Amino acid sequence: MRMMRNITLDIETTSAAPGRIDPNTMELAIVCIHDSKTDSYDSFTKEELPRLWATLEHADALIGYNSDHFDIPILNKYYPGDLARIKSIDLLASIRDSLGRRLKLDSVAEATLGRKKIGSGLDSVTWWNEGLIDKVREYCIEDVRITKEVYEYALKNGSVKYMDFGEKKIVPIDTSAWENGDTSALNHTLPF
Repeated sequence: MRMMRNITLDIETTSAAPGRIDPNTMELAIVCIHDSKTDSYDSFTKEELPRLWATLEHADALIGYNSDHFDIPILNKYYPGDLARIKSIDLLASIRDSLGRRLKLDSVAEATLGRKKIGSGLDSVTWWNEGLIDKVREYCIEDVRITKEVYEYALKNGSVKYMDFGEKKIVPIDTSAWENGDTSALNHTLPF
């Protein structure tokens, strides 16, 4: 039996959205991934996206943090296929389903992994607009690394931790459907 090919992803945008985020109004700055098949990280600006499409078409699952409502809808605007046809594992959605509220990735990373993020989405927008593309790339890849490690922790332990007013707390996560099911032998929507 073939191992699942998971693509952990995160995107950064060119501007911040005041109030409620509408993916239709957001422009992609960069997308970063970890490919479990090659155990490697990569990044893609808008101009480099065609290089990403074949990888996504052969993915068994897309893993992210708030990816169902932010990363995937924004990336899908540029994708010539339909990313909604690929299995999605949104860690924030799993946490919200269990806890009844949303948690910041930084809080989960600090309690679960013992380290914090190296910036914020607002920092990323500032860096992008200042032309600090390598700094945005580094930040985005680190968010992918954190998301991947939180995913692996949850898969192994059936829970993640988070900080709540200085106290570590545990959130049970149902991971039973994450790594089961058919692996994708075929493309999802594009002829690669």
